[in-house]
Amino acid sequence: MSGILFIVSAPSGGGKTTLVKALLAVEPEVRLSVSYTTRPPRPGEVNGRDYHFVSPARFESMLKAGEFLENAVIYGNHYGTSEKWIAAQLKQDRDIVLEIDWQGAQLVRRLMSETVSVFILPPSLEALERRLNTRSQDSAEVIARRLAAAREEIGHVGEFDYVIMNEDLNRAAQELVSIIRAERLKLSRQVARHADLINRMK
Repeated sequence: MSGILFIVSAPSGGGKTTLVKALLAVEPEVRLSVSYTTRPPRPGEVNGRDYHFVSPARFESMLKAGEFLENAVIYGNHYGTSEKWIAAQLKQDRDIVLEIDWQGAQLVRRLMSETVSVFILPPSLEALERRLNTRSQDSAEVIARRLAAAREEIGHVGEFDYVIMNEDLNRAAQELVSIIRAERLKLSRQVARHADLINRMK
């Protein structure tokens, strides 16, 4: 028996980080994969908790050493997922959540067929633009780029197993938790996890 690898993707500002935090608050056994990135920390972000913030030279060294399960360049910054850490956690029957973009999700699904992928949709592009402006983290030019990229990202929604419409944050958070719990209760996983008990009761 091994853990489940969950992928959560969304356009920038779609709410995936907030929803994953809500998930982890009620499902403490789920582990968040902390990505490596070359981008600078945003206000309030902590190294090792939100991301592993590394220099471009360190990232390049890790990339050449084959340490990443997937990696991508997003808005000029590099992001990567530690393959060794993921493998170790799954082997110990721990469920993992990856917060990655659609490109990373596509690559991970090719490498690991047993993943469960979730796409977070904003209720509209207008709502997404309001959220990006409310964050006050990006210039108008960057926000325009993110909105243009969002259209392409949303075009890949059909590649995912589940889709959550993030119109109401509390409802969307409950739906994400429901997906994780339902996947754990699938017949194949329950039979593998409780084989001895089921056999004794037959």
